[in-house]
Order: sequence, then C-alpha cells, then structure tokens
Amino acid sequence: MKSSDLIIRAGDMGSPEVLEELRANAPTFAVRGNNDTQAWAASKSLKLESGGSGCCIRLGSSAESLSPTVAAVVFGHTHEPWVKDRNGVLYINPGSVGPRRFKLPVTVGRPW
Repeated sequence: MKSSDLIIRAGDMGSPEVLEELRANAPTFAVRGNNDTQAWAASKSLKLESGGSGCCIRLGSSAESLSPTVAAVVFGHTHEPWVKDRNGVLYINPGSVGPRRFKLPVTVGRPW
C-alpha cells in the first residue's frame, strides 16, 4: 500500500537500490548527496515546477541562481529538520529518515 503520492529525496541515498525502492512506492525526485559519488547518482540540484511556481531540491540550502518563481527549497546535508521562510521562499530540511545521525532525531517531512 502506498502512503505517499510523491517522494522527494534530498541526498545521501547510499545505493541505487534505495532509489529503486522509493520509485516502486511513488514517483521520486532525488538529488545526489555528498556520500553519493558513484555514476548512478543524479545532480546536486533539481527544479520542479507546477502551477506557475517551483520547488528546488538541492544538497545545501543556498538560494543562489534560483528563479524568482521558486516558492520552496527542499535540501539535505545537515540532517537537521527545520522549516524557515527567507524573503518569501520556504526552506525545508526534512532531516534524516535513515539511521540516526549525530544526536538528531530520525525524521521525515510530510505535507500538512
């Protein structure tokens, strides 16, 4: 049974099998993390657009070179979950759903 209509993965998949499992459950958009160095790993930035606004998925939270139509940036790398508004752009780090990193909680981002 599917529990998501769409999956966004902001890096550190570890292996192509992780992507295959995610894609078997729902359409998946993913970017390469700093631990994803093999040839199968995609780029470090990806822009999705729908309804006139967009979402950027990237490894870090930098907003450099983003189109003014980007409404949100989903990013990983720090494994620390948080949501912040920076000049009208929503920045979302869903944290880390895999093994616990540092002293941070295991988390996943879900739409509200």
